[in-house]
Amino acid sequence: MEKGLDFRNRLASLADDEYRVFSMSGIPCDRPFLGVRIPEIRKLVMKIPPTDFSELLEFTPVAVEEVIARGFLIARLSYIEMLKYFDSQIGYLDNWCTVDTFCASLRKTIKKHRSEFLDAKIEPLLQSQDEFAVRAGLVCLLDFYVDFDHLFLIFDRIESLKNRDEYYIKMAIAWLLAECFIKYPDETLGYLKQSNLEKWTFNKALSKICDSYRVPSETKQQIKLLRKK
Repeated sequence: MEKGLDFRNRLASLADDEYRVFSMSGIPCDRPFLGVRIPEIRKLVMKIPPTDFSELLEFTPVAVEEVIARGFLIARLSYIEMLKYFDSQIGYLDNWCTVDTFCASLRKTIKKHRSEFLDAKIEPLLQSQDEFAVRAGLVCLLDFYVDFDHLFLIFDRIESLKNRDEYYIKMAIAWLLAECFIKYPDETLGYLKQSNLEKWTFNKALSKICDSYRVPSETKQQIKLLRKK
């Protein structure tokens, strides 16, 4: 408990009130904000000695930045140790920022365990009733699995979520499809043409494809013709 309180105070000492107000405007969340920038959180976490990990991970985060810090700390663990804390961290994720930062931080940890991690953690997330748990599953797919071996699995999992109406799930689907299109345009276009996604998510995916500088202008014109009325 003492180390947790000390870390909380150290984190709070980095707070910037102007940045706190800015963060609150862009991250809808019931948690309080301290106003600490993510690079500062990461630098502080990297200074934590391994002997303090266990106690800090048992400390309940309150502020958004504390949740982010806990995620960065979990990402410093070995794969086996990370799995012990993964589910508890998912339970603290209640906005897009904590989801996206946690998922991205796991890249090195799961690099050699992608198949196992997909089955053990991502598949259950995608079946969750919780909006941000599902988003975490989708963002993990985006961060770690957009390759040809997993492309059609991604399309299948997206299709299984076609009836989910939560905003942050739909946005994650659109983002994921845009990334798939950028890397595998023909295959992703084939999926889009036969998908059963509802209009809003489908059109948002098209918009995100068209927003990318990696998609040629002539292709964007073709993509716009697919919009559902």
